[in-house]
Amino acid sequence: MELHYLDFDISEDDDGAAVFDAMASVGASQLPALWAEVSAVLAWGHREFPQARAPLDEGGEWDYLLEGATEVRTPQSLDFDLYTATLTATSGVPAPARHAITLSISGTPGFSEAFRAHFGIA
Repeated sequence: MELHYLDFDISEDDDGAAVFDAMASVGASQLPALWAEVSAVLAWGHREFPQARAPLDEGGEWDYLLEGATEVRTPQSLDFDLYTATLTATSGVPAPARHAITLSISGTPGFSEAFRAHFGIA
C-alpha cells in the first residue's frame, strides 16, 4: 500500500525493534483521506498481528500512540513605537483550520519487517 500523507521516521534499537513516527497536517478537504490512511495502517496492524497489541516491554508485538489537533493560525502585524518603546499588535484574518495527526508505532523485529514490506518503507 502506498502512503500519501504519512511519512515515517524510523528509530531502531540494537535488537531490531523499531519505532515509526509520522505527522501529517492537512486542510479540511484532505482530512477524510488522511483519516482513511491512518485507519488502513492501524487496521493492517490489528489484522496481521491480532491480539498482539501491547507495550513491547509488557510482551506485545506492536503498539501505537495516536493524537490529533486542530490548528488555527491568526497572523499579527507587529509595530514598534520608538518614542514609547512599546509594541502594538493588530490581528489579521484567521487562516482556515489545519488538522494535525501524529502517529507513533512501535514493533518487534518481526512486526517491523512486515510493516516495512507492506507499506514500502525503507
